[in-house]
Amino acid sequence: MKRKFEAKQRIEKLRREIDKFRYEYHVLDKPEISDEVYDSLMRELRGLEEKYPELKSPDSPSQRIGGKPLAKFEKVRHAHRQWSLDDAFSFAELKAWEEKISRILYKSSAFLPPTLHRGSSKPSFKLEYCAEIKIDGLKVILTYKKGILAQAATRGDGIIGENVTEQIKTIQSIPLRLNKKMDATVVGEVWMKKSDLEKINKEREYENLPPFANSRNVAAGSIRQLNPKITAKRKLSSYIYDIDGIEEGFPETQMEELDLLKKLGFKVNEHHKLCKNLEEVEKFFRSWEGRRNKQEYGIDGVVVKVNRKKLQDTLGYTGKSPRWAVAYKFIPEKVTTVVEDIKVQVGRTGALTPVAHLQPVQVAGSTVSRATLHNEDEIKRFDIRVGDTIVIHKAGDVIPEVIEVLKNLRTGKERKFHMPTRCPICGGGVRRETIKTGKKGEESAAHYCQNKKCFAVEKENIIHFVSRKGFDIEGLGEKIVEQLMSEGLISNFADIFELEVGDLEPLERFAEKSADNLVKSIEKAKKIEFPKFLFALGIRHVGEETAVLISHNMEHLAHNMEHITHNKIKNLEDIIKNFPKISIDDWLKIKGIGEKSAKSLAEWFNNKENIELLKKMLKHGVKIIFPVLRVTSYELRDKSFVLTGELETMARDEAKEKIRELGGDISSSVSKNTDYVVVGKNPGSKYDKARELGVKILSEKEFFDMLKKMSIFPDKF
Repeated sequence: MKRKFEAKQRIEKLRREIDKFRYEYHVLDKPEISDEVYDSLMRELRGLEEKYPELKSPDSPSQRIGGKPLAKFEKVRHAHRQWSLDDAFSFAELKAWEEKISRILYKSSAFLPPTLHRGSSKPSFKLEYCAEIKIDGLKVILTYKKGILAQAATRGDGIIGENVTEQIKTIQSIPLRLNKKMDATVVGEVWMKKSDLEKINKEREYENLPPFANSRNVAAGSIRQLNPKITAKRKLSSYIYDIDGIEEGFPETQMEELDLLKKLGFKVNEHHKLCKNLEEVEKFFRSWEGRRNKQEYGIDGVVVKVNRKKLQDTLGYTGKSPRWAVAYKFIPEKVTTVVEDIKVQVGRTGALTPVAHLQPVQVAGSTVSRATLHNEDEIKRFDIRVGDTIVIHKAGDVIPEVIEVLKNLRTGKERKFHMPTRCPICGGGVRRETIKTGKKGEESAAHYCQNKKCFAVEKENIIHFVSRKGFDIEGLGEKIVEQLMSEGLISNFADIFELEVGDLEPLERFAEKSADNLVKSIEKAKKIEFPKFLFALGIRHVGEETAVLISHNMEHLAHNMEHITHNKIKNLEDIIKNFPKISIDDWLKIKGIGEKSAKSLAEWFNNKENIELLKKMLKHGVKIIFPVLRVTSYELRDKSFVLTGELETMARDEAKEKIRELGGDISSSVSKNTDYVVVGKNPGSKYDKARELGVKILSEKEFFDMLKKMSIFPDKF
């Protein structure tokens, strides 16, 4: 017993000392001992814990690495909603944000007393801001119970994330035990040093593997490794910047919150500043614009937060973002490169899209070698030629986009591009479709392959069919689809349901387990809701909203058509029997269905080959579930709505659901049949179309006032 008691004391001392050294090295960046000494202490600790396993604890430094590989990541619901930030790209936009929040605070009773500018009768507020550099990493949410790390999760969709606790434990800058025994939920970014990325890429180059594009992608990929030991090898770091929940109550300011996070043992980025006004924020922002690339981590802007917590609480949230914070983003990086070739891709609808093949170039942290040129008219507008030197940037720091052609650098050897008259995949004829897009009858720029059996079209159709918004078949990605088509195992989406393990096992990339998993995924996908089923078929002009609209009007459709069998459509067999009987005029009876959609639907279901595909799916057990529409009242029955712009009071999907609960319909495009167009912030062309057609336009406030009168909203709206 004495030896065990002594071992316990020694273990506790070792843990304290090792954790102290860990904090100095990985949080303060001030190592006090050599790696050899640290490793020696860790070996002694592991030895004692192995000898006395009952003395092991989850917060021991020895438990950072050792979790077993996971079969898959568990989904977890966040205790606190994870928001995204609104963006500002100029000082003018930043000022507009300040004016908006000042108006909200002025109308509220929970604000600091207003002061009057000399010569002005309008009140203003002495707002202070906490400016923090915006780390370009992977967002993680850490939950501590009684001071011990209990769960780590990715952001996911803001409501549901993935449990990555074992992976996060391997990150030395994240404490397993807080300096205080308390419950807390904190938020931060996980990132990788650029110098470590260089080392990894050199190793990958030696092994003839493709290099990783940027440190953010590696960080995200490392956290999603099922085996924590792989994550540990990547040497990730972290910065924690926010508290979602805390047992002892929140500090009074954002600056004090960052200080508290430091005291609890977290690594907090030192580059944050209290700014007395937006001019000071702008100065801080400009100071980082030129030196952001000199840091070991990616920086894509400055996060500006109202400093006082009481004011944050008063301002609250929109449907997707906090009103009290904004991401002041750097202008996307621009670089020059050369157009080596222009090739054409063929999409799901047969549309031909020209793509520029570029001399590989680094832009905004990743290597770019392709950029879409959209269509022939876009190429003519820029006068882009093969051999041209062009300027590209990443639109939203994501999509490579051509913004300029440097014509003065031309040598005379550049070649003009011409859209092909034959499909580059199947050799079928190509036709440019003429579609009137406005009063002047402007012509659509789209070129289409006329061969309905084109390999590229079939491939894209199948990829669309199995996508998340369609049948959502896990494990059936683009490369696997192409492989199965090339091997002759599938030629259309109905063939998928005939696949068996024995068909897949002989193929490259497949072993017994992966073949079995794919077949199980296909079996699971056979039961599908009608809107997803209809969307998956890939009928032109029938997107998610149109599919939902048809689903909600199925009963109405059946009852108003004498040729529908039994006045009801309840399964795939009924669809096969009855949908070919539905004419264009019948489809148009559904409010919100336009002529293009009606024509496409009638043509698709009157195509015998398509009906044969549905029969094959029925034979192999595909079952359709018709969702029951939950209508709380019929006050908006037969009213068609189009939403455009950003809604601030709630998420757009939530607003759509409220309309449906009242019996209304949602459309994705404005027509003479549209009853209302709801206009949010930064509306698009749908707003102009509504004005042109004389459709009733509702501001966001008018829209929500309408819903309030119908008792669909809780009091807070």
